[in-house]
Amino acid sequence: MLRCIAVDDEAFATRLLASYIQKLPGLALAGTTTNPLEALQWVQEGRADLVFLDIQMPELTGLQFLKICGHRCKVILTTAYPEYALEGYEHDVVDYLLKPIAFDRFVRAVQKAQALLPAAAPPALPPPAAPGAPAAPTPDYLFVKGDSKNKYLKLNYADILYIQGLKNYVSIHTAGQRIITYLTLRELAAQLPQPPFVRVHKSFIISLDHLRLVDGHTLHVGQEEILVGDTYREDFFRLIREKG
Repeated sequence: MLRCIAVDDEAFATRLLASYIQKLPGLALAGTTTNPLEALQWVQEGRADLVFLDIQMPELTGLQFLKICGHRCKVILTTAYPEYALEGYEHDVVDYLLKPIAFDRFVRAVQKAQALLPAAAPPALPPPAAPGAPAAPTPDYLFVKGDSKNKYLKLNYADILYIQGLKNYVSIHTAGQRIITYLTLRELAAQLPQPPFVRVHKSFIISLDHLRLVDGHTLHVGQEEILVGDTYREDFFRLIREKG
């Protein structure tokens, strides 16, 4: 079992990596942070076997992080800037993932790390909850990046009608506004509770809470009409029948 941490100054990026890590057997999520100094402390304390590390971060860049931590753990770099690839490999990184990170590419990078770390330490387990302690509440919102580096918008799941994919961007529609953010539809889908959110087309995710009418293969969501794609029809109509 490889103990993994995700380090990125943008919270949505750590959430995506965390969701990927939790999907794979053989990986244990040891922590996520937007603070590279905190991550460096975790590595120095021996809490991680594998680090997913962003390059462009304030206070401490990913490359500076690599120089300080040495060979205490294996590192997979994550960044939107391909020009850093060569310098990253000079520090003996396992792999270099370009954002937006597709899940299949993530899996290939992990497989490289597993080949290098066949005898990784077991994951550190969180302390057991006290008897009768209430379960941690499930978040009913997410934050998406705004139009500047440190600007984030809070969106309640209940307010989201549907989401449209636009190459490397998504357009999130609520009753009162439309938000454009740099994220792929696949990345956003990994963060959303399913259901009520359902992928119905290569370019659309809808909220079942706001689905007013199913008319053949046409879905009426708010004031929008969205066609169910061929690839998604069988699963969508099975879900509708189960809830009927």
